[in-house]
Amino acid sequence: MIASTRRWFRRNRTTFAVGAGVLGAGYLAGQYVLGKLSEARQRMSDERIAKENLRRRFEQNQEDCTFTVLAILPTATENILDAIPVEQVLEELQKQKAERLARSVGPSEIASSAAPSVTDDDGKSLTSFQSESYVHASQIADGESGNAEAGAGPASQASPKPKKTKAQLWNEMKIGSITRAFTLLYTLSLLTLLTRIQLNLLGRRNYLASVVSLASPPTEQSKISLENHDDDNLEHAYGNDFETNRRYLSFSWWLLHRGCLNLMHKVSAAVKEVFGSLNPREEITLERLSELTLEVRKKVEGATEEERRTCKWLPYLLPSPDQEDYVLQESGMATSTSSPPSPSLRRLIDETSDLIDSPQFTHVLTLLLDAAFSHLVDVKLAQLSYKIPPTSASTARIQEIVGADAKAKVANSLAIFCRQAHSIGSGANNEYLTAIESVRDLEAFAAVVYSSNFEFEAPEGGSLGADSSVTGGDSIAASQRTSWFGGATSESATASVRQSWAGADSGFESAWGKALAKEDGKK
Repeated sequence: MIASTRRWFRRNRTTFAVGAGVLGAGYLAGQYVLGKLSEARQRMSDERIAKENLRRRFEQNQEDCTFTVLAILPTATENILDAIPVEQVLEELQKQKAERLARSVGPSEIASSAAPSVTDDDGKSLTSFQSESYVHASQIADGESGNAEAGAGPASQASPKPKKTKAQLWNEMKIGSITRAFTLLYTLSLLTLLTRIQLNLLGRRNYLASVVSLASPPTEQSKISLENHDDDNLEHAYGNDFETNRRYLSFSWWLLHRGCLNLMHKVSAAVKEVFGSLNPREEITLERLSELTLEVRKKVEGATEEERRTCKWLPYLLPSPDQEDYVLQESGMATSTSSPPSPSLRRLIDETSDLIDSPQFTHVLTLLLDAAFSHLVDVKLAQLSYKIPPTSASTARIQEIVGADAKAKVANSLAIFCRQAHSIGSGANNEYLTAIESVRDLEAFAAVVYSSNFEFEAPEGGSLGADSSVTGGDSIAASQRTSWFGGATSESATASVRQSWAGADSGFESAWGKALAKEDGKK
């Protein structure tokens, strides 16, 4: 039996060998396929986690931008309110009114005649200002101290200031109220864009530093630790340097203290030219007020597409190179010895300047200003001055009919301008910032800033793929850039945006549509 079995195995050994080979090959092939599937599954999981991590970082960055704007906006507001003290003009008008009343009636009749006197046009306008506008505390203090000094010093008695007429004071209040409201709208829009650029550039660099850190293989710690002050340190080269970031963010000081005031002079000249001939007692429609507002914007931003594209906003946002040390010193970031900015800081400043001078910046700024001015004129002035009800699906036609015929005195609108200036510059519950941030192109612009130019962040200006230790980070970054634009890299998206600017203005939305795809997906 055993011998026959051996003979049978011997006769069929070839068949068994072939079968064993087939089974072995099948097993190996199956293991290979399972390994590839597991690797692909792991890669997809890593990419999904990486994309979610990038999205989470980006969304957190935008929230940080909002809080940062609300935190530093009051500084610019304080400077603009101090530069245009409308409340002091109002106080002077009230003082002149009291003096005229005292001259027209006897001292004993002032109390009984005060109430009827408010029924005249000037009285109504001043009452409107008292009820509708805020009085800045520092301006009241300055005004009281100024009056006390004027009454105390003999020099002031010898050379009193020439007294302004009522017409001059009303004209000054008209120009001042409108100018400071418009200036604050421009400042808020510019500050929003500047903050988005700054924090998204830093967010991009810090994110890239974390990717490189995770992708780089661990190295053994040397027993002797040596400090490296050169710029070839990975963390410093990628901008993950706390001191560099602080110095870079301090450049917003220029807009808050100098740029907003320089912009104020430009806006004031435009307001004087457009609103100068308008009588405060005159009644105008909301449509006429909107047209005058648009004329001011044309003089500030440019009347044509070409003028708006070539309008230079950089001098209002960043200092010139020869004033950079001055800004660092004023913001408390200057070192004991004056030295030029580090290469990492220099790259940040230069890239910020390039973004501000880009056509994309101008276009997005125009959209932000459209939203801000619309909220001021079409919402606040329409409701508070012209008593037009808020727009809704059921009242849209009613508002259109009422708004076409509704008129209001310019003086009443000036009171709303004066009050809204404080709302525009508020550091809490700012409706205007909410209206600005509802512009979807703002997030698209921030997404491009956050996800573009990864390859320029490598040390020594090299490519991310040049070093084998960073190749993994490069692939992750590339895949995440692709995820943001729905299959297009940031470079191609930016190129398409630039190309769209060469054509019609409507091409901008299509060029940025991919950047907004994720928002539509959420909804």
